[in-house]
Amino acid sequence: MSTDIGSEVILIDEDGEEIVCDILFTYDNEDRGEQYVVFYDPNDEESLFVARYYEEGDDIIFELDLSDEEFKEAEEVLAAYDEDPLIQEERDMN
Repeated sequence: MSTDIGSEVILIDEDGEEIVCDILFTYDNEDRGEQYVVFYDPNDEESLFVARYYEEGDDIIFELDLSDEEFKEAEEVLAAYDEDPLIQEERDMN
């Protein structure tokens, strides 16, 4: 079951500054029962982040520390996302 996390993720950098990131997409791994989010800093579109997330009370917790297996899976999901013809068509329209 997916949790609605909105359209943005706010990161806090090492200087305590907030970085508002846009969510590209979310996906679930049903085998592990985990949810993931892929997001980027709109001021630096070369930066791409992947995090595991879950609900804890009223809060949504994001964990950036992924295992090698989770990171490899995220790369595969991102590659499939990039190859999706509907996504390519939408990009061409923008």
